[in-house]
Amino acid sequence: MSAFSPGFVEVVATVLFALAVVHTFSTKYFEIIAERHPRHAGIWHLLGEVEVVFGFWAMVLMLFMAVYLGKDGAVEYLDSRNFTEPMFVFVIMVVAGSRPILVFAKMIVAGLARLIPVNSTTAIYFLSLAVVPLLGSFITEPAAMTLAALMLRDNLYRRGISTKLKYATLGVLFVNVSIGGVLTPFAAPPVLMVAATWGWDIGFMLTHFGWKAALAVSFNALAVTLLFHRELKTLHKLTAFLDAKYPKDERPMPIPLIAVHLAFLTAIVVFAHHPVVFMSLFLFFLGVATAYERFQDRLILREGLLVAFFLGGLVTLGGMQQWWLQELLGGMSADAVYYGAAALTAITDNAALTYLGSLVQGLSDEFKYSLVAGAVAGGGLTVIANAPNPAGFAILRDDFENGAINALGLLVAAALPTLVALAAFKLL
Repeated sequence: MSAFSPGFVEVVATVLFALAVVHTFSTKYFEIIAERHPRHAGIWHLLGEVEVVFGFWAMVLMLFMAVYLGKDGAVEYLDSRNFTEPMFVFVIMVVAGSRPILVFAKMIVAGLARLIPVNSTTAIYFLSLAVVPLLGSFITEPAAMTLAALMLRDNLYRRGISTKLKYATLGVLFVNVSIGGVLTPFAAPPVLMVAATWGWDIGFMLTHFGWKAALAVSFNALAVTLLFHRELKTLHKLTAFLDAKYPKDERPMPIPLIAVHLAFLTAIVVFAHHPVVFMSLFLFFLGVATAYERFQDRLILREGLLVAFFLGGLVTLGGMQQWWLQELLGGMSADAVYYGAAALTAITDNAALTYLGSLVQGLSDEFKYSLVAGAVAGGGLTVIANAPNPAGFAILRDDFENGAINALGLLVAAALPTLVALAAFKLL
C-alpha cells in the first residue's frame, strides 16, 4: 500500500468517517425524505437506519480503495482488520435475547423487586437500570445491554410512557452499561483492549474501577427513578413479571432448558476471542433453540445482524483513524486525556481509543487510568461510543416516534449520567 501514498487514503478515510458521524446524527431527516418522496422511499429508509450508516460509508471506502489501490490492496486492508468483536456481539445478542435467558434474568430481578417496598413497576425499572448493567461485568456488556433493553422494552416502553422518560431511560441505560462492565478485565471492550498489555487483573479492576462504577450506576438509576416516580406509579403493577412469566406462556419454563442456555452463554463468553469456537457453539445453540421452539420467542437475528454490520463498518473505517487519534492522545496530559477521551468517544468507539492509547510507549499509570476511565464514562453519549449501544438502539428504537431515536436527544439525555460517571472516577 505504501507505493500508492497511503497518507492520501487515510485522509479520504477520515473524511468518510466524519461524514458517517454526521450521517449518524441525521438519520431522522432521511426518514422525513422517505415520507416526502415515496417513489424511492426504500433507499431513504435504508439510509435512515443508524445500524446501516457505518457499514454504508465503509463500503464507500472499500470501493475507493479498490479503485485507487487495486483489488488486492483493498482486500489486504480488510484482511488486516479484526472482525471478532462484531461477530461476537451478534452471537451474544441472539443468545442473551432468547426467552430462557430472559426468564432467568427476570427471575433475579423479580426476586429483588419483592424486597423493595415500592410499586412493582418502579422497583423493576430501578433494578433494570442498576443491577442488569453490572451483570455486564460477568456476562459481557453486549449481553447486559440486550437483556436490559428487552426488559425495558416489554415492561416500560410499550406501555405508553412519555417521550421524556424514554430518552432519560435510554441515556442512563447506555451510560450505566458502559461503566457497569469494568468490575472485571474481560467484559468491557475498552478495558479488554488494554488489560493484558498493562497487566490489569480482576483485583486491579475492582479496586480502581469497579466500586466507583457500582456507585455511579446505582446513583444514576436511583436519580432517574426518583425524577420520574410519579409517571412510573401511574403504570399498572407488573404482576406477570413478578411471576417470571410471559403472558403467552402456556407452561413453565423448564429449569434444565434455562441451564442449557446459560451454559451456552457462559461458553460463548469464555471463548469470546475465538470466533471458530463461539460460532460453532452458536450453530449448536440454534439447533437446540429450534428443537425446543415452543419455549422460544423469535430470535433477534435481524437486530443482531444489523448491529454486527454497524460494528463491522466501524472497524473498517476506524482502522484508518490511527494517524490522528494516536497523535492527539499522545500529546495530552493525564487530566486532559481524561476529559478528552470522554469527548472523543462520542465520535469514535471507546475501545478504539483505548487500543490506540495502548500503542503509545512510556505512559504513566495515571495516564492509563485517565484514558480508560474517560473512555468508559463517555460511552453512553452516542450510539457509536460503545460497542453494545447499537444493540440497545436496535431493540428500543421502534418504540420511539417514527421508529427513530434522535441522536441529539440521546446526547442530552446521557449528559448528566455521564457527568456523574466522570465525577465518580475522578473524585472517589
